[in-house]
Amino acid sequence: MTNSYESPFCTRYASKEMQYIFSADKKFTTWRKLWVALARAEMQLGLPVTQEQVDELEANVDNIDYEVAAAREKVVRHDVMAHVYTYGKVCPKAAGIIHLGATSCYVGDNTDVIIMRDAMQVVKRKLVKVISQLAEFADKYKAMPCLAYTHLQPAQLTTVGKRATLWCNELLTDLENLDFQISKLKLLGSKGTTGTQASFMELFEGDTDKVKKLEKLIADEMGFDAVVPVSGQTYSRKVDYNVCSVLAGIAQSAMKFANDIRILQSFKEIEEPFEKNQIGSSAMAYKRNPMRDERICALARYVMCDVLNPAFTAGTQWFERTLDDSANKRISVAEAFLGVDSILNIMLNVTDPENGLVVYDKIIRRRVMAELPFMATENIMMDAVKKGGNRQELHEKIREYSMVAGANVKREGLDNNLCDLILADPMFMITKKEMDAIMKPENFIGRCPQQVEEFIAECVKPVLDENGVSDDTAEINV
Repeated sequence: MTNSYESPFCTRYASKEMQYIFSADKKFTTWRKLWVALARAEMQLGLPVTQEQVDELEANVDNIDYEVAAAREKVVRHDVMAHVYTYGKVCPKAAGIIHLGATSCYVGDNTDVIIMRDAMQVVKRKLVKVISQLAEFADKYKAMPCLAYTHLQPAQLTTVGKRATLWCNELLTDLENLDFQISKLKLLGSKGTTGTQASFMELFEGDTDKVKKLEKLIADEMGFDAVVPVSGQTYSRKVDYNVCSVLAGIAQSAMKFANDIRILQSFKEIEEPFEKNQIGSSAMAYKRNPMRDERICALARYVMCDVLNPAFTAGTQWFERTLDDSANKRISVAEAFLGVDSILNIMLNVTDPENGLVVYDKIIRRRVMAELPFMATENIMMDAVKKGGNRQELHEKIREYSMVAGANVKREGLDNNLCDLILADPMFMITKKEMDAIMKPENFIGRCPQQVEEFIAECVKPVLDENGVSDDTAEINV
């Protein structure tokens, strides 16, 4: 226990991998890698930077004295200059050329882009794994009839697997959006204090080609195809908004999935994992609360609200930049990623093929059969019409019997006796054997099994083949 605030993302929810991506160590070592890339590019383009200086910088990327940096920042009130000073202390030969021509956003903004890229790759890897697991679940239960709902009222039938394809399909849309953002992500580059590259034009004595080449060399070293074409001091804060919007989209899909499971668990049809010694309630020992899916919903709500932060930040950047973005973005962007990482960790656990969702087929069947008589009436009516019955008269009778059967179920607590009422009426000309043949749930699921097979083959499999499926698992901290 500590005597100061700790983020629950770090103590309970997010993975160590994602926490490291947004750590101080990742940030400041990336700053140093960018200073190495800048120095190397400047050397290659003829500025007075030596190979010995570049080698010294490269050898000390991880050699950060955070106490020195913190002490210096207290003096100069500037984090970048504090770290330039700290880097120079361990690189005395290169101290004079660190950060040459650059402004703070050279390291700050480029690092933010690199961190978002690395974080999106982690999100993508886990998202693909969740899609894979949901597809496996869908295929396993593609032909198991269950009640479908509109307005949360029993409608017709679907299958357990077909419903899972709805969850999976939304995540595929999120994956497409995520891939798009990854593909469009660009470094800020070396743009200078107001985006004009004036300092680099001075260094290279007006040689535009060298100034442009400088950016390309830096981008290549940091693993990017391009830099933004124009900017003020910073890259457009719409980039943060676009990335966080994709994360919010994943949160939306996850919440829809989790809410469906929570409702199904209340129906006793499907349950999330419940461990042998897990306690559902401190008071009610019999309870099996859907804790995991409730947590997905809670975190998803946070991420969906969080996307408003980069939206407002993007809209309030005056001219070439203001600094009211800094404090907000370092919290909101990081926590959007930590939140989605936490959500996907839980989804990996809940959808695990071996120890994940539990399907209670007998309960599902019983609930289907309680509602099926109402759903089968159109088939019964059509068969009676084929035998010479009057469609309008049959429809009226079914309406009357449905009201009686509904009252028996709702008011008297009796079983649905609609089929018995129809069998007893000679107007319908139907035998018990014929009624039993109609009253099979499998007759009412349409193309569900084929839809699941086609969806997996045409939509899911190509994605899995292209990206591969990781061996990610997730342990839930309760």
